Amino acid sequence: MNDFEHTLKKSFNEFFIENNIRGICHRLKQSPFETQLVDLLVDSLDPDYYLAIECKSIDATKTNALYFTQHFTIDRNNLHQVARISDFLYRSGRRGLLAVELRLGSGRKKNAYMIPWREVVERFNNGVGFTIDEIQEYAIIQRKKGLYVIDPKRWQNNSRIKEKNERQDG
Repeated sequence: MNDFEHTLKKSFNEFFIENNIRGICHRLKQSPFETQLVDLLVDSLDPDYYLAIECKSIDATKTNALYFTQHFTIDRNNLHQVARISDFLYRSGRRGLLAVELRLGSGRKKNAYMIPWREVVERFNNGVGFTIDEIQEYAIIQRKKGLYVIDPKRWQNNSRIKEKNERQDG
């Protein structure tokens, strides 16, 4: 488990404890013989916290975009990761999010952003990835005291166009 996934998982679990919400965030173990559905599963009776989160950590000094061919996998049945996750979301009733950590080089702070899964699917279907600038227009995952601030309602309802308009208006 990379540091980004671990910190996000820990942040969810701390959030549930601090807010007395029945919920848990966990990560399924990867196996060389079994395809991992998503990186993080969030379980709760509260539908706002019934989530599946795919995490991507990108070195923004070496690439200018998140590509569906480079940063996502295709399984042994030739099924793309976006299609597999979308099927899982449909079957499980979970809401999906793509968490993207941008590593901006040594000495610079890492930033993370949440993209609603419906927008990932739309981009995938159109054959267009996300540029670094576009990723930065989505909801930033705020950090506080070494953990991420958990706000799924904002993440799920966010689109980069709404977020961009709010920045220009504010």
